[in-house]
Amino acid sequence: MTDITAAVLRESFKPWTVEKAKLEAPRADEVLVRIVATGICHSDMTVRDQYLPTPLPAVLGHEGAGVVEAVGADVTHVAVGDHVVLAPAYCGECRHCASGQPMRCVQFGLLNLMAMRADGSSPICGCDGERVGGMFFGQSSFATHSVANKRSVVKIPNDVPLALMGPLGCGLMTGSGTVLNALKPGPGSSFVVFGAGAVGLAALMAAVASGCTTVIAVDLHDNRLKLAKELGATHVVNAGAGNPVEAVRAILPDGVDFAVDTSALPPVIRQAVECLGTGGRCAFIGVSKAGAEITVPVNALINKSMGYVVEGDAVPHLFIPKLITLWRQGKFPFEKLVRYYPLADINRAVADSESGATLKPILVIDPESPLLK
Repeated sequence: MTDITAAVLRESFKPWTVEKAKLEAPRADEVLVRIVATGICHSDMTVRDQYLPTPLPAVLGHEGAGVVEAVGADVTHVAVGDHVVLAPAYCGECRHCASGQPMRCVQFGLLNLMAMRADGSSPICGCDGERVGGMFFGQSSFATHSVANKRSVVKIPNDVPLALMGPLGCGLMTGSGTVLNALKPGPGSSFVVFGAGAVGLAALMAAVASGCTTVIAVDLHDNRLKLAKELGATHVVNAGAGNPVEAVRAILPDGVDFAVDTSALPPVIRQAVECLGTGGRCAFIGVSKAGAEITVPVNALINKSMGYVVEGDAVPHLFIPKLITLWRQGKFPFEKLVRYYPLADINRAVADSESGATLKPILVIDPESPLLK
């Protein structure tokens, strides 16, 4: 067993507590990773608020970045000392995994949302032996160390800033992948994103990188819209200043080719659909409350389409390196979205994220890191 420090969520609607805990050695199909930093994603808050039915207490966190310290007997794609990003887990055996679509894995819910291995066990326990959920999204990275599902572990180059890279494993992969893998806009296309948080701005950067010539960001916060302009938006719309559909239609009277909603709010998803032109496609992402329903007139979807995209429909081992290449080329400058916090300040980081003060908080494990100065 390894002694670790972890941020534990013990009860719904309550703050995280930073505690000492114990971590099992990795099994044959697992990897022990020393976490350097981990992003905070909105999905972590949806567990706290029980939009997702993850059993508690549990260690959450699913945007980990770190260094491999040990590998199980069946692990061949990474070795001790490798720098890695941790992404969602998948079974690798179902028809979707076999066809190259692991984010559609039939066991996605079990392997990612239930804070347990497929056999129901957890590698984490309290110092008194209490069971604490682990393996959230195949990793549970709000901790000094993680035992991760081997398929969650993505090797990255050692010359990139490791602490920055964690959000590529979920939020930024989700936003950018929805554009690059699911919608696939071509040069000259038009694009609108509802919600200019980290996921939405990742989608926006991907649209710009794809050659979209009209790129619109819709949000309630002027500071986010200002950043959207810096990242390549040609137009911005403050949804609090009037009807955003009318504002988008004023820019593009025939409607947009591609729309993305990141709010997961049914009325906003409908607005995104209403912005579509003939042949337009709308993708929505994010976690809605249980029972939430979308009501869209059938005629509004004539020669149009809409659908939910999970984790950017990505193959993480292929897509995360692609995002790093775009970042190196200056086409995916996601460092402009982040702010670093010590692990001990997780609740402040969450509050700043929810207030809009910080777009993408990253928890740094070493309290003496120069990133925290």
